[in-house]
This record gives sequence, C-alpha cells and structure tokens, in this order.
Amino acid sequence: MTNVLVLGATGHVGQPLVSALLEKGVTVKAASRSGRDIGAAKGVVFDYFDPATIGPAFEGIDAAYVMLAGGYTGADTLLLPVIAAAKEHGVKVVLQTAFGVNADDSIPYRKVELALEAAGIPYVILRPNWFMDNFHTFWKAGIDQGVIALPAGEGKSAFIDVRDIAAVAARALTSDAFDNQALDLTGPEALSYAESASMISEATGKAVSYNAISDADFIDGMVDAGLPKDYAEFLTSIFYPVREGWTATVTDAVEKVTGNAPRSLAQYLADHKTAL
Repeated sequence: MTNVLVLGATGHVGQPLVSALLEKGVTVKAASRSGRDIGAAKGVVFDYFDPATIGPAFEGIDAAYVMLAGGYTGADTLLLPVIAAAKEHGVKVVLQTAFGVNADDSIPYRKVELALEAAGIPYVILRPNWFMDNFHTFWKAGIDQGVIALPAGEGKSAFIDVRDIAAVAARALTSDAFDNQALDLTGPEALSYAESASMISEATGKAVSYNAISDADFIDGMVDAGLPKDYAEFLTSIFYPVREGWTATVTDAVEKVTGNAPRSLAQYLADHKTAL
C-alpha cells in the first residue's frame, strides 16, 4: 500500500501514525477538519458531519485508517458513511474501535465493525485498551491538583501507549499479513488507577492519589468542565467494563504485529515526565 489516508491525522494516534508511515516511504493523505499539511503528508479537509468531504478523501487511496475523533458519540451514525465510501472506492480499511466492543452487536462501534466485515474489502480491526496518554491529556487537570477522580472503582486496565497503536496500524496498513482480522491491543500489564497514581507520583515527584467517584459525580464534573452532557454520560458508561474487570486482559497482539513488546506504563511515564 503506497497511498494511505489517515483520519484524525492531528490526533493522539494520528500524529505518530503519520510519522511512522512517512518513515516507511508511504504517500500519506492527512485528513482533519483544518485540512492542513503535516510535514510531508498532504492535508485534506475531512468532516464527519459534511458528506461532501468524505468521498473525495478516498480518491487515489489504497488504504485508510478510519477512527472517530474524541468528543463524539454515535460512532455508527458517523462512521458507516465512511465505510460505505471506502467500499465504493475499493479501499482497504484499518478501523480503530475500542477494547471490548465485540461483546454486544448493539454497541455502535460493533455495528461499524460488522458493516466493515460485510463490505467485501480488505480490513483490519484494531481494538485498543485505555490509552496511557489519557494521563497527560484528559486526566492532566486532575493530576495537576494531585488527584485522579474517575468512576473506575478498583478495576484494572492493560493501558496501551498510543505509539504502539500507531506502530500496529502502520504495519496493518502496509501489509496484508493481518487482513480480515480483529486485534485486541493492550499494554504489557494490568494496573488499577490507584497503582497508576502511585507510579505517577514516583515518576514526577509530586503526590497524586486516586479517588474512586460515583458515575453521577463524574458526569457533574465533566459538565462543569464544559463537556456536553451526552458525551459525559458516554464517557461514564465506558468505565463500567473497567469496574467489572473486563479491561484487565493482556494480549500479545502488539508484539505479534510489530515484533516489539508494548511499552510499559513506567516507560510511558519516563517519556512524558515533562508533560505530566
């Protein structure tokens, strides 16, 4: 695959993915709402809510990385037209969903997976676990105040570094070795948020604790921070699998695809100490 479209090219996974593909000598079309170039990657305007931007983004493309940017709900409504465009253009799709969405066919992301599987084009589905990078992005404000307050109970997650997601995606986009497979992506170990907070404290030298709050308190906090209530409720709902222990599973998919073991939380913290 020599011509690859990357949706969310300015995002957490998109940026390292674009870099990884360029290093492989791939021609990259970087899709974002701004349409700006990213280094040697040519920018293209892409908006999930503007159908006129979807079809043109797939022109001249061999493969596409398809994902839904953070802040949106209704993955099926927004991504099914994207899958349809990929089918129309005969483009291979590497689709990023989320860990565990295959538990129920009524889950919006699962509906997108099923549509892709039925589309008759080559595909790879990537289901990453919770991102380590949330600690220096979404949970950073709390960490600055010395507390990570989430409705995760005592559940553990096998957190994954977005650089490892990008490495898997780059391989999947440029090889047919994993075509028509779904891969659950995790880091090397399952950790609770209390354990993670302790490791952050040690890495940064500032005290950080974990507060297991209720769903209602989490929603109120997110709304107070400016998030729409429906998105705050969506975020709250995806902590249920954490509390139930379903996100504690560790897989070998990253090493299987890339040949390298996934980064540990300790490595992530060392690399992002300044940001934290």
